[in-house]
Amino acid sequence: MKITLNNRPESFDKEQLSVAELLEIKNYTFKMLVIKVNGKLVKKNDYDSVQIKNGDDVSVLHLVSGG
Repeated sequence: MKITLNNRPESFDKEQLSVAELLEIKNYTFKMLVIKVNGKLVKKNDYDSVQIKNGDDVSVLHLVSGG
């Protein structure tokens, strides 16, 4: 499977991945993440059920706050 992750091409051996699997494979451990698949926001509760398929465009953004 080939996807675009944060504007970079990525390849995986599986035909599809859940958002949770992608985060685990890529070792994203930051607590405050915003995930979009093909421009649609994925809620944290849906990370296990939303599937990423071949050709999808995925964005993983780290939210940082401070003053």
